[in-house]
Amino acid sequence: MPRRKKNAGSSSEGTEDSDFSAEHTDSSESDTHTVRNTRLTRSSLRLSRNSQDIKQSADHDESPPRTPTGNAPSSESDIDMSSPNVSHDESLAKELSLKESGLAHRPKRRRFHESYNFNMKCPTPGCNSLGHLTGKHERHFSISGCPLYHNLSADECKVKASSRDKHVEERTLSQRQDENRHSARQQAQAERQLRYKEKVTEMRRKRNSVPQKDKYMEHRPSHGSSREPLLENITSDYDLELFRKAQEKLRLEGQVTEGGNMIKAIVFGRYELDTWYHSPYPEEYARLGRLYMCEFCLKYMKSQTILRRHMAKCVWKHPPGDEIYRKGAISVFEVDGKKNKIYCQNLCLLAKLFLDHKTLYYDVEPFLFYVMTEADNTGCHLVGYFSKEKNSFLNYNVSCILTMPQYMRQGYGKMLIDFSYLLSKVEEKVGSPERPLSDLGLISYRSYWKEVLLRYLHNFQGKEISIKEISQETAVNPVDIVSTLQSLQMLKYWKGKHLILKRQDLIDDWKTKEAKRGSSKTIDPTALKWSPPKGT
Repeated sequence: MPRRKKNAGSSSEGTEDSDFSAEHTDSSESDTHTVRNTRLTRSSLRLSRNSQDIKQSADHDESPPRTPTGNAPSSESDIDMSSPNVSHDESLAKELSLKESGLAHRPKRRRFHESYNFNMKCPTPGCNSLGHLTGKHERHFSISGCPLYHNLSADECKVKASSRDKHVEERTLSQRQDENRHSARQQAQAERQLRYKEKVTEMRRKRNSVPQKDKYMEHRPSHGSSREPLLENITSDYDLELFRKAQEKLRLEGQVTEGGNMIKAIVFGRYELDTWYHSPYPEEYARLGRLYMCEFCLKYMKSQTILRRHMAKCVWKHPPGDEIYRKGAISVFEVDGKKNKIYCQNLCLLAKLFLDHKTLYYDVEPFLFYVMTEADNTGCHLVGYFSKEKNSFLNYNVSCILTMPQYMRQGYGKMLIDFSYLLSKVEEKVGSPERPLSDLGLISYRSYWKEVLLRYLHNFQGKEISIKEISQETAVNPVDIVSTLQSLQMLKYWKGKHLILKRQDLIDDWKTKEAKRGSSKTIDPTALKWSPPKGT
C-alpha cells in the first residue's frame, strides 16, 4: 500500500519537467518518471494531431486535392484546386488528365479463360487449337473438338453449325404452325412426315457409289491414329450429318469432356493402355493425362524417367502375399488388404480405370485379393484379379473382378471365375458374385454358368435332377442356375411342376467348342494349395 502512494505522488509531481529534474535523485525513481513523462508527451501529440484533422475536415478550402487513387498529391505538378489563380475550366481539364494518367498506370487485368487457353494446346499434330467441331467456339484443346482431327477446317465447321441452326429453326417454326392448326393437326403432321421421308430417301440415293480406295489407303498410313478415318462416300451425306449431330450433342451434354482431370492412358509394363473410366487418383497425377506404372508394385509415377529410375531399384517381381496356386506359367497370389494396404489400394485405383460400377478404393482391410499372374523370365505379370470379403453375410464369393485389357478374350476371365467357385467348393459354400455386375462381367458370368450347366448335364446319367443337387455340385447359387436355364430355354412349367429339359443340340455345340479350345486355359483343382482363413 505505501508503494502505491509513492507512485501516485510521483506521477502527480512529474507533470512538469522542472519539478521532475530538481526533486528526484534516485536512479530507479528517475527512470520511472522518464517513462511516464514520455507517455504523456505522446498522448499530447495524438490530441494535437486529432485537433488538426478536425480543423482540416471543417475547412474544405485548405485541404489539398486528391488524385484518382485517393491520395494527396506527392509532387509539385499536382494542382491545388483551391488556388484562386487557376480558372474553373483549366482545373477540370487538369483533373481529367490526372484521372487518365492514373488509369494508365493501372495494370491490365487478364481474364482467367485467356490465361487458361494460353497454357493449353490441342494434342493433334499440326493443329493450332483454332476453331471447334461444333462451330460455336473459337478454340479447342482436345481431340474430340478438333476440326483437323475430323478432316475439316474451322470455317467448314462454322458453316455446318449455321446450317444446323437454320434447320432447327425451320423445324421449330413448322411445329408451331402445326400447333396453330388445331382442326387439321394430325393430317398436317402426317403430310409433313411423308414429305420428309421422301426427302431423306432422295438424299440417300445421291450417295456416290464409287469408292475412293486410293485416297483411303493413303490417308491411314500418312496420319495413323492422329486423324479420324475418312468417312466420305462410306455412307450418304444425310447419315454422315446425323453422325456429326450426335457428336455435337455429346459434347454439348458434357459426356465428352475437354481438358478434364481424367487419365487418358497408362504405361503398364510393355503396354500402353487407353483408359475407359475415371479413377480418383490424386489431382497432381490425374491432370497429367498419362500415368506410368510399375507392373509389379503398382506404384504410379509422372514421367518415363521416374519410372526408369524406379524399375532400376524396385525389387518386386511378383505380388505380395502367399502363392496358393501354380500350374505352368499361371499363378494366383492371396493378398490380405490389411497386411498389404498400399498395394491393394493401388490395385483398386488401377481397376477403376476399366470398371464403371466400382466404388471401393481405400477401405481395403476387410477384403482378400486374389491376383492372377503369368510368369516369364522378367517376373510375374498381372493378368487380373478378384476381391472377396473376409466375412460375407450373403456368401458373396466375388466383390470385384477384373481382367486387364491386354489379356481379355483369351480365357483368363473364365479362369478367374472358375477359381472363385473352386474356393467356394473348398469352403463348402454356395457362392455368387456381388451385384451390380458390369456389362462385361455379366457376359462372362452368363457364359461361365452356361458351360457349367451343359457340362453337368452332359456327365449326368440319372433320370431325375434337381436344382439343389446342381447347386451343391457346382457351388453356383440356385438363383443363378434358374436364370441361366431360363435364358437357354431349358426350364419349362408343366402340370404344376418345373421341368429341366436336356437339349442335346446345345450340349453338342458346347462339346465342339470345348474340343477346339483345348485345356490350356482351365483351373486344375489339384494345383490349389489353400485352406480357408480362420477369422480375420
